[in-house]
Amino acid sequence: MRNYANVITAYSIMLVLIILVGFLQSWSIALTILNYCLISAVMTIGANIQWGYAGLINFGIMGYTALGGLAVVLVSVEPVQKAWKAGGLNMLICFWLIVAVVIIVRFIIKHFDKSKYRTYGVSFVIIGGILLLRSIALPGIEAIESVDPAKTGFLGGLGLPVLFSWIAGALLAGGLAFVVGKIALGLRADYLAIATLLIAEIVVSIIKHEEWLARGVKNVIGLKRPAPYEIDLQNSQWFINIVETIHSKKISMISSLTEKQEYINQLVIDASSIYVKLCFTGLFLSVVIILLIVTQKALYSPWGRKMRAIRDNEEAASAMGKNIVKEHLLIFVLGSAIVGIAGAMMVTNDGLFTPGSYRPMRYTFVIWVMVIVGGTGNNFGAILGGFVVWFLWVEAAPIALFLINVFTSHLPETNLIKAHLIKSAPYFRFLLVGIGLLMIMRYRPRGILPEKIEIK
Repeated sequence: MRNYANVITAYSIMLVLIILVGFLQSWSIALTILNYCLISAVMTIGANIQWGYAGLINFGIMGYTALGGLAVVLVSVEPVQKAWKAGGLNMLICFWLIVAVVIIVRFIIKHFDKSKYRTYGVSFVIIGGILLLRSIALPGIEAIESVDPAKTGFLGGLGLPVLFSWIAGALLAGGLAFVVGKIALGLRADYLAIATLLIAEIVVSIIKHEEWLARGVKNVIGLKRPAPYEIDLQNSQWFINIVETIHSKKISMISSLTEKQEYINQLVIDASSIYVKLCFTGLFLSVVIILLIVTQKALYSPWGRKMRAIRDNEEAASAMGKNIVKEHLLIFVLGSAIVGIAGAMMVTNDGLFTPGSYRPMRYTFVIWVMVIVGGTGNNFGAILGGFVVWFLWVEAAPIALFLINVFTSHLPETNLIKAHLIKSAPYFRFLLVGIGLLMIMRYRPRGILPEKIEIK
């Protein structure tokens, strides 16, 4: 228990801060922060597996997050029958054409010796495949996007329960990571970072501009979710009875029937929002706990010790007969798959898919800050970093506004400096996160909960 004293203390402080938000602002806001903290924790677990376990720099986190979000659309949305009839066959032919091109290229590379003729053959297959793909895809895309573009204009999905999309998100992200890893993992660390960032930009750009796939920047709204809807709860008598029972004393103090009914209605509305968020909290917390248990077991297993040995000294590990490239590929795929799960969780929580919100150049580094602040190589630290940074990211503006009002209370409302500071309060999140990171790097250079190697 003594080994986990710092962990318990740090998480207790974080829990107290979230509870304070509930008392000082609202429980709905507190639960919203908690849910996004849990989603951020899943992302940091994925990033920590890659960087903390194996020393791999992946700046393409937002690309895998976007793929996780795309999986929610492809799995849970009902198929658009008119769009499938208009151009679905074209897209299926294109899919199998891509598969055929990949198989032919692999066959040529595997069965023919390296020569200029093999290079010409591969080039001919790829270029010919692209031209044929374009001739088939363009008419299909135009037909699909012209089907009621204000509401649909895309193929839709499979119409399955949304929780299946979390698995699909992991498979999509892991599949892309496998392809990227096969190509880029042989690069030097700085080149790998640049390559993964550019690939993330390409993925996000494709999702934003290929409207037939998921409406692009038009967004997909009204997605399924694994929790009841607030309006259904507000019309459910059992839920209304529970709310009335909990607040019976306050309700009994109101004499006017009209005021009493209005008060009950408002209580039911507030309670329905909290209930739904609690449902999401339970689901997200379950995912975080499962991932934490699995990653902790892996960290202190022979495989985890092998990965840390490769991270600390690749040459020595290679001399011991370890396949560095194979192990790096495995850890790269696993970490990216977990990030894909987080992306699917985020879209499920929001209930909408907005490709324009994925900004690799901005939010990727926020995730990295979370890992660094929490403690690289420590799963508890990575999760804590997700909580701390996201809490600061959300609460920086209210905290800054409160401090501005306190320190400028003696100034009139018309004072230019006071008005400017109040107007700039939302931007204080960058200042607070930056100061927090500098303080951590100065006084806790290995993070709040640094890596601690335990021999078991």
